[in-house]
Amino acid sequence: MSAGKPDVSVVVIVYNDAERLPRAVDSVLGQSLRAVEVIIADDCSTDATPRVAARLAAADPRVRTLRLPRNSGGCSAPRNAGIEAARAPYLMFLDSDDELPYHACKSLLLTAERTGADFVTGEVVRHVDGNGAQRLWYPELFAEPRLVPGIRAAPEYFTDHLSTNKLYRADFIARHDLRFPEGVHYEDQLFSARAFVHARSFAVVPWPVYTWHLAQRSEEEQPSISSSRHLVHNVRDRIAVARMVDAFLAESGNEDLRPAKDAKFLSHDLRLYLGDLPFREASWVAEFAAVVGPYLAELPPASWERLPREQRVCQHLLCAGRLAEAADCARTIGRPRLAPRQVTRSGGRVYWGAGEPEEALDITGWRLDEQTFLTGPLRHELVSLDVTGRTLRLGVRTWDPAGLLDEHVTGELWLAAGGSPLKVPFTPSAGPGEPAAAPATLDLERVPLGLKGFTGRRHPVVVLRRLGLRRTDPLLAPADLPEWRLHLPLHRLTVGAEQRGAGRLQVAWARTGPLALAEDLAPALSPLQARARRVRRRLTGPRLKALTYHELRRLPAERDLVVFEALEGRGYADSPRYIHEELVRRGLPLRAVWVGSGDRSSFPPGVPVVRRGSWAYVRALARARYWVDSHGFPAAYDKPPGTRYLQTWHGQAIKHMGFDLPEIKYGPPERRRQLREMIGRWDTLISPSPEFERTFVRANGYQGELLRCGLPRNDALVRWDEPAQRDRARAARARLQIPPGRRMLLYAPTFRDGARGSGESIRVDLPRLAGELGEEWTIVVRPHYYERFAAPPELAHAVRDGSHGFVDVNDLLLASDALLTDYSSVMFDYACLGRPILLYTDDYERYRGGGRGTYYDLAEIAPGPMLTRTGELVEVLRGRGLDEVRRAYAAKYTEFQDRFTAYEAGHASKTVVDTFFAADCG
Repeated sequence: MSAGKPDVSVVVIVYNDAERLPRAVDSVLGQSLRAVEVIIADDCSTDATPRVAARLAAADPRVRTLRLPRNSGGCSAPRNAGIEAARAPYLMFLDSDDELPYHACKSLLLTAERTGADFVTGEVVRHVDGNGAQRLWYPELFAEPRLVPGIRAAPEYFTDHLSTNKLYRADFIARHDLRFPEGVHYEDQLFSARAFVHARSFAVVPWPVYTWHLAQRSEEEQPSISSSRHLVHNVRDRIAVARMVDAFLAESGNEDLRPAKDAKFLSHDLRLYLGDLPFREASWVAEFAAVVGPYLAELPPASWERLPREQRVCQHLLCAGRLAEAADCARTIGRPRLAPRQVTRSGGRVYWGAGEPEEALDITGWRLDEQTFLTGPLRHELVSLDVTGRTLRLGVRTWDPAGLLDEHVTGELWLAAGGSPLKVPFTPSAGPGEPAAAPATLDLERVPLGLKGFTGRRHPVVVLRRLGLRRTDPLLAPADLPEWRLHLPLHRLTVGAEQRGAGRLQVAWARTGPLALAEDLAPALSPLQARARRVRRRLTGPRLKALTYHELRRLPAERDLVVFEALEGRGYADSPRYIHEELVRRGLPLRAVWVGSGDRSSFPPGVPVVRRGSWAYVRALARARYWVDSHGFPAAYDKPPGTRYLQTWHGQAIKHMGFDLPEIKYGPPERRRQLREMIGRWDTLISPSPEFERTFVRANGYQGELLRCGLPRNDALVRWDEPAQRDRARAARARLQIPPGRRMLLYAPTFRDGARGSGESIRVDLPRLAGELGEEWTIVVRPHYYERFAAPPELAHAVRDGSHGFVDVNDLLLASDALLTDYSSVMFDYACLGRPILLYTDDYERYRGGGRGTYYDLAEIAPGPMLTRTGELVEVLRGRGLDEVRRAYAAKYTEFQDRFTAYEAGHASKTVVDTFFAADCG
């Protein structure tokens, strides 16, 4: 900052917020960029705000204050006053109840200077003050840094309508005379629309630059503007600003941007109000419709086409005056598994509701008659509630327009509150027309609460199972359900309807008596509690467990104990499963304990399971005679004397492993020492091929015994034609509800380093694939367990989610007709089946050139075509395309099998047991 001139001016607007103003100002003064000025623009506060502002200005010369002569009732006037007073070449806005992250000003300024953009926009963190929860605001807009050459290049940024998450060039604001409209709320929307339209370019940064505090206010406090959707004049302001934006676009010759603006209005602004409709009084809904309806009627029909079908139905019902139906439909918006109460089938089409068919209510595109158990829509509604003592007797009506409830479906009602759920029997009724109410009983005294009791809200859920698959659905309650107040020992309960979201049945617990006293004293006792937590962590944490383990391991091993762990405890799968089954088949005198880290439904009945990281886990590892796993037991537990460790590993790798990894090879010596110690615990390693030994074994410096027998998990694939495996394939296809005669494509991509859980690995255009091949193929998507995926309901006729209910991927491999992958090691296992392998590699160069590196040029070893566009994939899968692939890649496929599956003979489990457990084989 030169001679007192700041680099960035931050206008902090405030009205009657003396308590939080210092936090906002401090977040600016404490920035890593020191050359800032703060302009406190006071909208004529009547509390202590002027005195607090004056004190802040006296304490730091970078703070200036200005006070409006009269209260404007909004944000526009103080912001406009701040614009006039700002001295810096760059400008930002901050509300007094929010904050700027530490590097916000500097990172935005450096980006602006580097790119020359007229303004820079960044991510917003929405922070709930009551519980500390945080979420990002439209994170898809801020996924990566970019310089956008004007709004036409990325019209989706109309949704980024906040003014506070941006740094503007002052001369840009002056050149276009950008000001906030006064006398109306939601002023940001016009200001931001004008900024986007006028900007020659704007830059985007993918990090948080603004913290938006969502305060939990008392009933006496006035809600913020954004929290005042219950006021109809709030709705009028939204519509008024939308019309202002429309007028600006027309007057400035930018009418072609109107569709993007309309899409934003419908998907954001209007969507907020629609979600509230089920919980508003009928008079409010009527007034809302009177305000919104005329504006919706002005929007071109094409603007509705981009919306989800349920929102279009809701808007139509609203405009048609069918207000009760609109409010009911609003519950389903954004909840594709929540069914309408009724549908009408007429002339081969399906329509929402039970009235006369209308084109606007056509939901044929949902393909209800082709939905699957996991993704199809259901609706469970409370229709009666009788409270006797502490027992709830429920009547639940289940609407099933997709026909999901067949003879294979069983159900329960679950209610959890701080512990394991209470589970009670529940069998939903099925059949055409209006279903009968099914009974269920919840004894609230039986809900586990734990020693400390529980305070909070919980919601009963309906859990349904079908052929090993499980789905969980909410239990809806009428919005006007009377509240019931009950008393339990040390707790007070309230039973009623949730007044938000889908409107679920809600049970709220509050501690009473000694538990409430302890809760009230918690703030005063927080230092003691913190100390107690530290002591508890020491008594139950990993350090003490490791110390205890090292003492336990001195004891003699339990000679019959085998600890099995697969997929880091994710379930009963991988090679350890097949070794265990071989031990059981032979009836050997060994006792198995399995490790689980989550859902235990995949483990066979009667098999002991210990939670990964628990005391039982520590004891089992310390006392076991044998360790068997597929990934690696934690490094903190060195192998006890007398224990033998069988490492099955989880297949051949394409990416660098072990000491070939850059972070290991070039990292600190401690990393290499830890890896050597982990590998040094292995007594025996299973190998599927000489290639595995050339890459994985060498890269990890392993020098112990090798069992060159193939992977036990691949025995089932090599012997796929046996009756047991054919039955397994048929069972998997039945669970997936794949129609007879339909071929199955298994799509199994791997995760991307640095993008776990992002969904980035699902790169194929599934809507196109389903649209062009859905009558011939069913696509089962099996992402890596580090990744996430949800099958879109509108694609349920042709797309299935293979990540739920199939812990062991072999079920899917056996059921499939072809594999589509990218760089996943599943291709090496799949080659045991001899079925076609297709590779979708549109990001291959980026993947190959990443920091980790690969062992192979995929084009040299590929057993099938490397495809980069969905259209190419469609051509391969259509008609006899796969037959051509088989012929074209027959030689390369054979080379691939010879290289990577050389030891796979279908008897690995037997060989492993004969060799590794030889002493117990008799």
